[in-house]
Amino acid sequence: MLFLRNARHLGRMCDLLVRDGRVQAFGPSGSLEIPAGAEVIDAGGKVLFPSFIDAHVHLRDPGFTWKEDIVSGLEAAAHGGVAHVLCMANTDPVNDRAAVTLDILSRATSTHPHGPFVHPVAAATVGLEGKELAPLGELKEAGCIAVSNDGRPLANSEILRRVMEYGADLGLMLIDHCEDPWLARGSHMNEGDMSGMLGMRGQPDVAEAIQASRDILLAEYLDLPVHIAHVSARRTLEVIRQGKERGVRVTAETCPHYLLLTEEALAGYDTNAKVNPPLRTSADVAAMREAVKSGLIDILVTDHAPHAAHEKEHPLDLAPNGITGLDTVVSLLWGLVGEGVLDEGDLIRLYCRRPGEIFGIQTNDFREGAPADFFLFDPDMEWVVSPETLYSRSANTPWLGKTLRGRVVAHWIGGARVA
Repeated sequence: MLFLRNARHLGRMCDLLVRDGRVQAFGPSGSLEIPAGAEVIDAGGKVLFPSFIDAHVHLRDPGFTWKEDIVSGLEAAAHGGVAHVLCMANTDPVNDRAAVTLDILSRATSTHPHGPFVHPVAAATVGLEGKELAPLGELKEAGCIAVSNDGRPLANSEILRRVMEYGADLGLMLIDHCEDPWLARGSHMNEGDMSGMLGMRGQPDVAEAIQASRDILLAEYLDLPVHIAHVSARRTLEVIRQGKERGVRVTAETCPHYLLLTEEALAGYDTNAKVNPPLRTSADVAAMREAVKSGLIDILVTDHAPHAAHEKEHPLDLAPNGITGLDTVVSLLWGLVGEGVLDEGDLIRLYCRRPGEIFGIQTNDFREGAPADFFLFDPDMEWVVSPETLYSRSANTPWLGKTLRGRVVAHWIGGARVA
């Protein structure tokens, strides 16, 4: 039994009583009686959040454990306030058969029995090659909760249709990486003035928007849901808006880096700012900020994509895409609260409530009986992002060496402390 007192939630001081892994009572500070035998923790005014869900994470395990493994990835999640992670299928071997899914779940449960919890995302096609449907029924039975060909865009619209239909029958939402494979081929950043200045091949924003348009039109024709991954461009927002206005069952996500950084971050050939889809323009950032506030973008994710230091030390055109994000996400989002872009309630909606609704994961609403998944965040703590202060095995982030304000200081899942 746990009694947490003097926490700040949505601007009000409150107390929380936890029994048997569930919320028993929640109310204004001083309004609850402390039961005999309860462990009492004084939050000292720190911010209380329900645990978050990250619906787009690359754990790199199996196959790429020099970048990240299940142990380090879940430690980063635990210390980043994340209780549930959806891990993508681009592992080695690819998660395109039940044995891989079961292995991931078994190792996650053995190393983190109290969470964070892993929810594998099934490969849409065998080997992610876009040619043959993966055995989605087998993958669903093994424990996958969604399906994606993430990182390998599905160019074949007939295959995409079959994935959407078969997945929908099984209750597996399609998460699609929207990128025209021909327009985007060989690109290293956004196509524009900065790519011209650096002499790099750029990816036009229409490469994302065209593929998203196709997905939305197909979802409309089939009357099936589709989820658009890591949206980066205002053109894509327009096609999502039009689809939603027509009643299409489309949802969408974006990442903190598309709300905080522009293509200017690559001005010094900084490979830690190289991501796919690429960082766009200031106009795109402004549009993305408006979209997350209005709900046009349904959820926030990290697209946590760890790489070893030696991999990012290559020239920009040879370095891999990706930013590690689980350790820093709450700190970065709190910066947006400080700017007035979002508020505390928006963070809960975007990174907890809405992903729970979309992917069928129960979240903590602090009502009696809710899972006791919550964390404390110190908005005044300053910390320097470094390999020593990150729990992820990799430190490929454009915030490396920078001071962030605010950090998760404690995390409970099912009433058990995990960080």
